[in-house]
Amino acid sequence: MLKIKHKSDIEIAQEAPIKPIQEIFGGLDILEDEIEYYGKYKAKISLEFLNRVKTKPDGKVILVTAINPTPAGEGKSTVTVGLGQALNLLKKKAVIAMREPSLGPTMGIKGGAAGGGYSQVIPMEEINLHFTGDIHAITTANNALAALIDNHIHQGNECKLDPRRITWKRVLDLNDRALRNVVIGLGGPANGTPREDHFDITVASEIMAILCLASDLDDLNKRLSKIVVGFSYEREPVTVGDMGYEGALTLLLKDALKPNLVQTLEHTPAIIHGGPFANIAHGCNSLLGTKMAAKLGDYVVTEAGFGADLGAEKFLHIKTRAGEFSPAAVVIVATVRALKMHGGVPKDKLGISNKDAMLAGAENLAKHIESIESFGLPYVVAVNRFVTDSEEETDALMKWCEEHAHPAALTEVWEKGGAGGIELAEKVLETIGHTDNHFDYLYDLNDSIKDKIEKVAKSVYGAKGVDFSSKALKQVKEFEQYGWSNLPICMAKTQYSLSDQPELLGRPKDFTLTIRELKPSIGAGFLVCLTGDIMTMPGLPKKPAALSMSVDENGKARGLF
Repeated sequence: MLKIKHKSDIEIAQEAPIKPIQEIFGGLDILEDEIEYYGKYKAKISLEFLNRVKTKPDGKVILVTAINPTPAGEGKSTVTVGLGQALNLLKKKAVIAMREPSLGPTMGIKGGAAGGGYSQVIPMEEINLHFTGDIHAITTANNALAALIDNHIHQGNECKLDPRRITWKRVLDLNDRALRNVVIGLGGPANGTPREDHFDITVASEIMAILCLASDLDDLNKRLSKIVVGFSYEREPVTVGDMGYEGALTLLLKDALKPNLVQTLEHTPAIIHGGPFANIAHGCNSLLGTKMAAKLGDYVVTEAGFGADLGAEKFLHIKTRAGEFSPAAVVIVATVRALKMHGGVPKDKLGISNKDAMLAGAENLAKHIESIESFGLPYVVAVNRFVTDSEEETDALMKWCEEHAHPAALTEVWEKGGAGGIELAEKVLETIGHTDNHFDYLYDLNDSIKDKIEKVAKSVYGAKGVDFSSKALKQVKEFEQYGWSNLPICMAKTQYSLSDQPELLGRPKDFTLTIRELKPSIGAGFLVCLTGDIMTMPGLPKKPAALSMSVDENGKARGLF
């Protein structure tokens, strides 16, 4: 039998039969007038669809999360796609809802977010590159606001913005460390007011978060108007609404707000929309995309970025509050390879069977399970099998789950597509049908800012305490004075560790989480807490993935994973 490990993801995707998008939405409750075509295989769904089906019952939402990621890979997006395909093989009407990949990691080291092997969304190269232009629209809207802010100051500064206290940054959808700190306005009075400025990656922009949490165009407009761009000379917040620019920004984003419809390799419908990072933003696909999927299918398989300490926590505390829904179950993805790294095995030794190290690393999985349990949610562990895993290792991990009474299923969706996820799909359906769901939040919105931060740090990360910098303590006091204390928090933290120190793998104990700074994302509806050394503009590695990318004489992408 041909071993598919010799084929790259893009080779598998390009060899697969792909259906015209009409055939995908033709099997769903979507009218022709509610579809806008982007070529043969992509489409946007009009917001009118939700108005038409608003009284239709929602499908059950299944959240896919994972252990802390490692260079060994976890395959969370792959399991998300494979589970959706498997549910459809079981004759359950399932729709997938995922995030859009960012060009930064695509060109860098992490890769895209379109799944892998025989559990991918297609057309893969288009999804991983420019797709339907949503991220470009967000980049444009963000930078239009930046230009309007500097022009406002240059033209008389009616809002009395203090140029030293402008918090709005420019963005780019690439990893570019050279732009983290820049100086603008040089060249004399005609070129504006000189000041220090900064760039974030686009997926860290508050506008990305707003697009992903807005319920309709009117809500988008209102959220944009609440963006805090900086502070006046009197130390009062200045918003987009104060400056009057929310209408222009909404105009730039009106098409980007519409979710995108594509398909998997097995033609399961997939809505891919929005892409905030989970280590510096809230890490979930758009609320509109999830809501549309819930109207189109009996089951929605969606994901949240990185481990359960980041994406899942924010999905549960931020997204479900904004959308007023609760998940039916959570899937926690783990791999033998990643658990071995959490157990102390270096990447170049992962090919050697090491059951003991894997079981030591399972403490990381145990902590994430405890976190999901603390929310009162039923869960299933998905042991995502790699072709290099030994039977001894996978058997030991499945036995560990059994001994600790954790429902688990072995998945082989990378190699076998939906057929490799049947056991997982059956276990998820059984769990939804027979396990009580007592979903509740770990903090109340009326808790103080510091209490909310400490509850997440202690309950989800396992920290013994939280250390606030003097700047953070000052900001907490100011934010309370501005009336922002009743918002959820969005922790910006390394994805590699439960702590704020990326080198602390496994299940670190007795550590203190450091909060160095807070940022208001009032339009998005949360407060961002920057921990440790987390950066909002990544850099490229020594050998970026871009080195392997090209096109052939027919214009087909090469080297894209």
